[in-house]
Amino acid sequence: MRILYFHQHFSTPQGSAGTRSYEMAQAALRAGHRVTMVCGSYAQGKTGLTGPFQRGKRRGTVDGIDIIEFDLNYGNEMGFVARLSVFAKFAMGSVRLALREPADVVFATTTPLTAGIPGIAARLFGRRPFVFEVRDLWPELPKAMGIVRNPVVLGLMSALEWSSYHAAHRLIGLSPGIVEGIARRGVPEDRITLVPNGCDLDLFASSGAAWRPEGVRDDQMLAVFSGTHGHANGLGAVLDVAAVLKTRGRDDIQIALVGQGREKPDLAARASREGLDNVLFLDPVPKTELCGLLAGADLGLQCLRNVPAFYYGTSPNKFFDYIAAGLPVLNNYPGWLAGLIEQNACGFSVPPDDPEAFADALITASEDRAALIRMGEAARNLAETEFSRARLSQDWVAWVTGARR
Repeated sequence: MRILYFHQHFSTPQGSAGTRSYEMAQAALRAGHRVTMVCGSYAQGKTGLTGPFQRGKRRGTVDGIDIIEFDLNYGNEMGFVARLSVFAKFAMGSVRLALREPADVVFATTTPLTAGIPGIAARLFGRRPFVFEVRDLWPELPKAMGIVRNPVVLGLMSALEWSSYHAAHRLIGLSPGIVEGIARRGVPEDRITLVPNGCDLDLFASSGAAWRPEGVRDDQMLAVFSGTHGHANGLGAVLDVAAVLKTRGRDDIQIALVGQGREKPDLAARASREGLDNVLFLDPVPKTELCGLLAGADLGLQCLRNVPAFYYGTSPNKFFDYIAAGLPVLNNYPGWLAGLIEQNACGFSVPPDDPEAFADALITASEDRAALIRMGEAARNLAETEFSRARLSQDWVAWVTGARR
C-alpha cells in the first residue's frame, strides 16, 4: 500500500525534534508498504535531504522514505502571523500533492491544525481514504492559553477542526483526553483509536557513553528538561524553583534546560540577572546525542503551564524519552501523565504553581538516591510494558492501512 504522509514538522533522529513520524514510517516500510513523507523545513528537525530546492521544494529518499520537503522555514520563535503564513503555504502546497501523488491512503498529523486540509481535499476531490492523527486539541489549547482571543479566528479554527474530524475515515488520538475530545465533536467512537507516543527502547538501550554538561559534578543531582522553551511550557516555574533552591543553599542540585524556543532568551536573561547559576541552558541536541545526556542525568522534568486543557489533552515526547532512558520523572501539572507516575511509582507529581513543593521533590530525590534508582527502574519497566514503540507502531500501521478496524 502507498501511504502519502503529511507532517509539516517531520524529522529524522539526526534532528532535535520528535521522531514519531519517522518511526511510524519505518514501521510501515517494514510491513511492506511504501511511504511518501511531505514536510516543511523545521528549525529543530533534519529531513536528511541536502540537495537544492527547485521551485520551492526538494525530493529524495532517506532511510527508505520518499521525502518531499517544501522550502518553508519554521521556528518556534516566530510570531503568530508569521507562523500562520507558513502553515497556510504548506497546506496549499500539500493540497496539490494530495491530489496528484499516487496514494492508497492519505495520512495527516498535527500540529498545526491546518495539516488536515490536504486530507480533506483528498477525501472530497480525490476520493481517497483519509486518516487523521490529532496530537493536540484545537482550538481548546490556544484559547485556554490566551494565544488566540479573536472569536472569528477561534470560530474558523473550530470549523476546520470539525471538518478534519468528520472528513477522516479513521482518526488517531495521542492521549485518552484527545480521544474523548474527538468523540465530543460527534465522531463515532469506532472511528477513533488511541496510539500514544512511544518509547524508542532500542535507541536508549544502546545510547553509548553517558555524558553531563560541562561544570556539573558527579556528586550533584542533574535534572534535565528537554524540549521547546515556549509559552506553553511555562519554564519560568523552573527558574522559580531554582531561586528556592538557591535560598535554601542547595548547591547539590543542577537543572539543565535543553532546547530552543521563543522564551529562551528571556529565561536566560532572568537567570543571569538573578544569579541562578544552578540552571544551565543548552542548545538542542540530536536525539542520538540526547540519549547519552539522559543516561548521565538523574531526573527528567515534565513541565507545562498550568492550563487545565493540558491535563489530558497532550502527549509530550519528552516524557516517553525520559522513561525509555530509565529516568524518574518530575511532573508539575495534574492529568493522565501525573496519574501514570503515581500509579507506577516512577517519579514525582507536584501541584502546579508551587515552587516550594517542586523544590521539596528535587531535594527528596537528591537525598535518597537509592529510591531514585528504584523509580528509574520502574520508569523503564513502564516504558517496556506499556509504551514500546515497536508494538505501538504495529497498531498504528494496522489502523492507518485499514487492517484493523
